[in-house]
Amino acid sequence: MKPLTLCTLSLAFVGTMIAWPVSALAHSGHDGDEPHGHLDSANTRAMAAGRVWTSPSGAVLDEGSFVMVRNDRVQIRRNDGSLVLLRLEALSSGDQDWITARQQTIREQQGQESKSNAAKSLTTQLPVSVTQWQPVVLGPVEPLHSMANITEAFAAFEKLSAIKTRSDGRWFYVESNGIPAHQMMVGITSWQQQVPLPQTYTGNNAWQIPMNPVPAKKPRTAKGAFLRGAIAVAVNGIPIFNPLNNRGDDAYLFGELDEFGGHCGRADDYHYHIAPVHLQEVVGKAQPIAYALDGYPIYGYEEPDGSPVKNLDAFNGHKDADGNYHYHATKKYPYLNGGFYGEVVEADGQVDPQPRAEPVRPDLRPLQGAKITDFKETKKGSYLLTYDVRGKKGTVAYTINENQSVTFTFTDPAGKSTTETFTPRRRGPEGRGPGGGDDRRPPRPGEGRPGEGRPGGRPPREDQPPPPDDNKRPPRGKGDNTASKERPAPRKSASTSTLQLKSSSVNAQGLVSIDCTCDGKSESPAIEWSGAPEGTKAFAVSLWHTAPDMEKSYWVVYNIPANTTSLKQNSKSVGTLGVNDKKRREYDPMCSRGPGVKTYHITVFALSEELSLSADKASRAELLKAVEGKVLAESTLDFDYERK
Repeated sequence: MKPLTLCTLSLAFVGTMIAWPVSALAHSGHDGDEPHGHLDSANTRAMAAGRVWTSPSGAVLDEGSFVMVRNDRVQIRRNDGSLVLLRLEALSSGDQDWITARQQTIREQQGQESKSNAAKSLTTQLPVSVTQWQPVVLGPVEPLHSMANITEAFAAFEKLSAIKTRSDGRWFYVESNGIPAHQMMVGITSWQQQVPLPQTYTGNNAWQIPMNPVPAKKPRTAKGAFLRGAIAVAVNGIPIFNPLNNRGDDAYLFGELDEFGGHCGRADDYHYHIAPVHLQEVVGKAQPIAYALDGYPIYGYEEPDGSPVKNLDAFNGHKDADGNYHYHATKKYPYLNGGFYGEVVEADGQVDPQPRAEPVRPDLRPLQGAKITDFKETKKGSYLLTYDVRGKKGTVAYTINENQSVTFTFTDPAGKSTTETFTPRRRGPEGRGPGGGDDRRPPRPGEGRPGEGRPGGRPPREDQPPPPDDNKRPPRGKGDNTASKERPAPRKSASTSTLQLKSSSVNAQGLVSIDCTCDGKSESPAIEWSGAPEGTKAFAVSLWHTAPDMEKSYWVVYNIPANTTSLKQNSKSVGTLGVNDKKRREYDPMCSRGPGVKTYHITVFALSEELSLSADKASRAELLKAVEGKVLAESTLDFDYERK
C-alpha cells in the first residue's frame, strides 16, 4: 500500500467544519475513476451518486460520496444526506489510494483557482462558474471512537481468553460463551429456577457494536421500550439487558439479581441488568466497562481521568471536552444507558441485530421464598446451585455432556431427588433473543413451590396436583408486560382448593386504589373470599412484596373468625393484628421508590385451627411458620401500584 500524505481540508472556525462541495469531490465507484482527470458535468453527476467503501478484506463498510478527510477520518455523505465518518485505516488500499489521488487533484485545482482569482483582481469581475470551488459550512461532526480504543477496551478479557474480537470496519464483533469468571446467582431472592448455561455467541451469532455510531435524530428511551434482549455488551463479553424486566419492574429492586448484578433468562443465559462496575478491577477506571449497542462506550461512576461525573442527560450520558459522547454507570436507575443517544434499529421489542440464546429445556416457574446461597463448579462442566426456603436447603446439580445435552438432578428441600437429561433444541431466526427478555412474574403461594415445576422440568410433589399442561395453559394477557397501557383483571394464583379472592380496592385493570397507598389515605385494602373448605376454624391474611433482599411485609392479620368472609377497606377490628416490617401492629401503606409498576400480593390462609402467636411478634415470617401443617386452603390475589 502506498504511503499516504494527507492534507486537512478545513479552516479553523470554532464549532464548525469547512468542506468542499460534494459535487466537486464525490465519485462513483471503484471502476472507471479518474482522480487526476477533468471533472466534467457528467463525471460530477456520476460521482455524486456515491462510492462503495470497503475494508481491506473486501467487506462493504458504507456507501456515499466523498466530502473530506480530517484527522485520519474520512467524511462521506450518504444518499439520504446524512454525514458519516470512517477511519482511514479501516479502508481498503484501493480506497486509500483513491483518496490520496483525489486530494492531489484538489490541491492542483486550488492552485489554479488562486491564479485565476489573482487575475480577476486586475480585470473586470467575471461570472462565477457553477463548478468553481466554494467552501460549504457543515454542522459539527460527531467524533468517532478509535478502532484502537475499542480494541483496547476489550483487550484485557481477550488476553484472558474469555472473549475473541474482530472487526470489518463497520462492526466490532465480540465472541463469548456467555459465562463470566466471577461468582454467579448468589443473593437472588426472586428466582425463576434458571441456571447459567454456556451460549454460542460466535461466528454469525456474535455481538455486534457499530464502529461508526451516529447520533439519532430522535434518541430513544429504554423506559418502557427495548424490554427484550440486550441493550449493551460488557467488556467481558456478557450481554447487559434493560434494567427494567419485561414487566417494567426494576430487576435490581425486585430481588432478581445476584451480587454482580446478573441472573439467567428463560434460555438459562446469564446476563447483567445493571452496569458491571466490578469489571474495573480488571480493565481499570480509565477504560469503558461496556459498549451500548448504539456504539457509544459506558464508563464507571467516574470520568476516565477520575474526576466526578457531571451533567448527565436523560440517557445517563454526556460529551467530554473533545465532543465525544459516552454513557456512565450510576447507583440509581437507570444504572447504565437509559436509552440510546445513537441510532439503533428496533425489531420485536429489542435492538437488531443481536445474537440468539439457545434454550436446552423449558423455562420454569418462580420458586416462592427461595434465596440462592451458593453456586460453584464442582468439576469441569459440572455445577451445583444451592438455595434456601424457610431454613431448608435444596439443590440443582447439572452436568454439560460431550454432546451438549445437560443432565439435571433436582433435590428439593424435602430431600426428594429427580434426574433428567435435556437435549438442545434449536430455534430458527424467528426465535426470541437472549433470554427471551426475562418474561418474569413474582412467585406466588401454591405455585412454584419446592419440587414443583413444569412438564419436562421438575416433577410435582406427591402431595400436590400436577401443573397444567403448557399447551392447555391460556395465553398471558397484555398486562404481563407493564410497558402496555392495558392491564388484565386482577390475577389469581394457583390455589390448593376452591378458595376464591377478590377486592373492591383493586380496579378492573389490576391497580390498587390510591387510598390504600402512602399517596392517599393509607388505608388497608378490602378483601373478600369464598369457597373455604369444610373444617376451617380461622383465617389469616398477609400482604407482601418481593424486595431485593427479603419478602417485605406490609400487613398481617390472623385468627380471623371462621364465619368471616371479608375485610372492609381500612379494617381494624376483625381478627388479631400482627406486626409489619417496621415492627408496628398496623397496616404499612405501600410507598414504592423504584421506577415502574410494582406487583404486590394478598394471601389468605384457611386454617384448621387458630394460631398461638404473640401479637407483638406476629411478623409474616412467624405467621408462615405458625401455619405449617394447619393450612386447609390458600390463595393469593395480585395487584399493581405505580407512584406518579
